[in-house]
Amino acid sequence: MSATWFECKVKYRKLDEASGMQKVKTEPFLVDAISYTEAESRITEEMSAYLSDSEEIKITNIKVANYAEIHPFENSDRWFKSRVSLIAFDEESGKERKTNMYLLVQANDVKEAYENTMSVMKDTMGEFSVPAISESPIMDVFPYFSGEEDEMERLNKFTALKDSVPEANEIDEALELADVLATDAE
Repeated sequence: MSATWFECKVKYRKLDEASGMQKVKTEPFLVDAISYTEAESRITEEMSAYLSDSEEIKITNIKVANYAEIHPFENSDRWFKSRVSLIAFDEESGKERKTNMYLLVQANDVKEAYENTMSVMKDTMGEFSVPAISESPIMDVFPYFSGEEDEMERLNKFTALKDSVPEANEIDEALELADVLATDAE
């Protein structure tokens, strides 16, 4: 199952390490969710763990992030956006085609981010290159499934939420049934 990652910009009070004073900051975080509504709910829940009850957060923006994969690494504190170009040879035109995808990789510096990107891509069958790596403003990533003890509870919650969204064929069947009932009522 592929995750849909949402980048949520959150405005909140944060202790400034340099001055020791509380400052209002707006920082981006990443959550995986099924919808914008769930992303808003999840980021609110995740951020409440970092704030006291009296503090409020304001979500200023939510958008779908264009990351193909997210790769956390232990002992790393920053996130880097790696652009990976997959190289394919088009036999009809005789030209090389490049398709870009973006990975979010955790590392301590750009060199380590490149090494982590290469380790993630080592089992790739085709050719690829890494033309760009830049530090991402993402402060933290909150995956739906993190491998913690409450995993089964969260999995059940996720399954119930996913099952509550009707599939396209279920909607079509419901509309057909409504048409039949409306025709019978006339």
